[in-house]
Amino acid sequence: MKEDNMRTVEARIEIPMGSQNKYEIDEVTGKIKLDRVLYSASFYPAEYGFFENTLSFDGDPLDVLVFTSAATFPGCYINCRIIGGLDMIDGGLEDTKIIAVNDGDPRYDNVNCLDDLAPHYLKEIENFFATYKVLQNLKTEVLGFFDAEKAEEYLDEAKKRYENENIN
Repeated sequence: MKEDNMRTVEARIEIPMGSQNKYEIDEVTGKIKLDRVLYSASFYPAEYGFFENTLSFDGDPLDVLVFTSAATFPGCYINCRIIGGLDMIDGGLEDTKIIAVNDGDPRYDNVNCLDDLAPHYLKEIENFFATYKVLQNLKTEVLGFFDAEKAEEYLDEAKKRYENENIN
């Protein structure tokens, strides 16, 4: 059962689960652009997007993977509950991924932390981010998972970083 004290946040989806298309949403124009098709036979293991008005260490909004029962579409907003995250390095930069579940999907009502997900989901996430750029001769390094409390801290810090960058 959903824990009553869990915070719900809004994520904007760029890439539907199961897709090999890497879409990007232009923050200024709002246009959705096909950036590239993944070079590998991999596909995104969950909905992939970001939290608006955040700034990660790589200069982009903070990334999020949202588990839901069916794929959505680029530009869709999902109310989600944060259950953890993944630390990784991409192109030599810290590239944290927050992991969440769709708050409006009853199939995820009992998921409140990473341990509540089927272990294979975590293996898929880890494998995807460790290998999805190999055929581009680009290096990523997966450092490990972390809990919801640390993920919430990452989100709060990314919001503050964004506010500090946009004070003018």
